Amino acid sequence: MTHVNADGSGPPSPVSGVAAVSDLNLLRTFLAVYRSGSFTAAAGLLGLSQPTVTAQIRSLERQTGRELFARLPRGVAATPVAHDLAARVATPLDALAAATGQDESRDERRAPVHLAGPAELLCTRVLPALAPAAAEGVRLRVTPGLTEALLEELRAGRHDLVVATFRPRGRTLVSVPLMDEEFVLVAAPVWADRVRERVVREGPAALHAVPLVSYAEDLPIARRYWRHVFGTRLSCPAAVTVPDLRGVLAAVTAGAGFAVLPRYLCEAELGTGALVALCEPEDPPINTGYLVQRPGRPDNPDVTRVRDLLTDAARSW
Repeated sequence: MTHVNADGSGPPSPVSGVAAVSDLNLLRTFLAVYRSGSFTAAAGLLGLSQPTVTAQIRSLERQTGRELFARLPRGVAATPVAHDLAARVATPLDALAAATGQDESRDERRAPVHLAGPAELLCTRVLPALAPAAAEGVRLRVTPGLTEALLEELRAGRHDLVVATFRPRGRTLVSVPLMDEEFVLVAAPVWADRVRERVVREGPAALHAVPLVSYAEDLPIARRYWRHVFGTRLSCPAAVTVPDLRGVLAAVTAGAGFAVLPRYLCEAELGTGALVALCEPEDPPINTGYLVQRPGRPDNPDVTRVRDLLTDAARSW
């Protein structure tokens, strides 16, 4: 069986340098993998087993004589040949599915949106903002992580959108400012009662006897706060490190010591008095977060829906 163009004029010309493919099932599987970014996700969309999807893609790659997907630890990244093939077959296959009634449950089978970002921001801001999308049937696959690694995975095709803590370098990714996060120097009242007035008088030297809690050994947030507010280098090591700012918040609230945290994360504790700001500078350190995606129109319209929901919600963050 041969595939046809959207206008019924006959089979599309083969991709440059790629042999013609006549098996529509292979092309449908290819398009599902291309759009979902994963063999496993494509299997769910097509009602096939993951080994079957893998075997069909390998068969298609043998027929075309070209690699279509680079295998990643999670998911796959489309090669330039795959981008070219998808551009040629997507419209005819979608038209054929519509004409034969095979897409009547298309909304239910739409590929998930793969979203990634800092775990704390995802859990406290991003996921609540996307509740309406989930209620509408948008499927989300959320991955926490550090910005540098997540941006590399975005370039490789593993994610659709990344909430980044800095603007990506180069021109391979498109970013828009999403939100500003203010950093606050905080401690529980048991410590604040002892040192807060001294911090005002003496500066950071007053904190030398107080344990520092951080999410990383190199103290990136605290070091930035010290340079911006106190105009000096932070010299004390961390007493406690927790690779999750929510863990840092819990430890400091329980009296483990002091920390520098984003205000959005500890706003409730500051409001109830469970935490106290040790310093209230007129010009606090601010970091801008960005929403990042690859250039071009996304194949999945739900990506645009998620992006719009986040940018709208961020205006009130």
